Amino acid sequence: MHIAVCIKQVPDTTDVKIDPETNTLMREGVESIVNPFDTYAIEEALRLREAHGGTVTAISMGPPQAEAVLREAVSMGVDRGILVSDRAFAGSDTWATSYALAMTVRKLGDVDLVICGKQASDGDTAQVGPGIATHLDLPQITYARKVETCDDRRIVAERLLETGYEVIESDLPCVMTVVKEINEPRLPSLKGKMAARKAEIPVWTAADIEADPAKLGLNGSPTKVVRIYTPEARKGGEILQGEPQDIVPRLVDKLKDIVVGVAS
Repeated sequence: MHIAVCIKQVPDTTDVKIDPETNTLMREGVESIVNPFDTYAIEEALRLREAHGGTVTAISMGPPQAEAVLREAVSMGVDRGILVSDRAFAGSDTWATSYALAMTVRKLGDVDLVICGKQASDGDTAQVGPGIATHLDLPQITYARKVETCDDRRIVAERLLETGYEVIESDLPCVMTVVKEINEPRLPSLKGKMAARKAEIPVWTAADIEADPAKLGLNGSPTKVVRIYTPEARKGGEILQGEPQDIVPRLVDKLKDIVVGVAS
């Protein structure tokens, strides 16, 4: 079984900067970490490999510095890492990003299962995993909290819902996104750290994955960020004190005044 894990390097939550001209995250020279949700994807891929054999390939799309997250994945036990890096990818939205990752998976050729974290901490869209499935025309299982069974032909997983879970069976190959309830990521071993330092991380460009330039970067992104700004702090507010039976009528009157004021 060949499992591909898509991981992302994200800015540390305490060090986020925005390019005022492009309204995109500034990644060069910014302290970065592995997207926390992706560590669960890595762990699940390793557990499936341990149970069924095969190989695990980690893929990351980003600037040259994103090589660091691939080495971290290797230190956890991943067999190899591939960096997809090209200036043509700059400014890609989730659609263009998922397209580039899908083309990378297609270039690998023999992938049975693609695993992603449910979302990235810097975007929180949860769109890239499903986007990869769409571009590859593969079935998908999102928000997986447990893999019940998996073999060379099918996978059965529990999908987390707001009110419980549902069990989904899918043929392979397929795409699966995972939530943090699925496992507890392991720490890198000393042997793994040594392997990560020596690992060769190939860099694939847009030409290498045979991507259509018109579908990449800012120009290939259907969504555009018009403006990013810090909202003004909310001011005022009023605390109603007293017994519930006394407060409720007063609250209703105040809400009526607000609604009438907005309507007028």
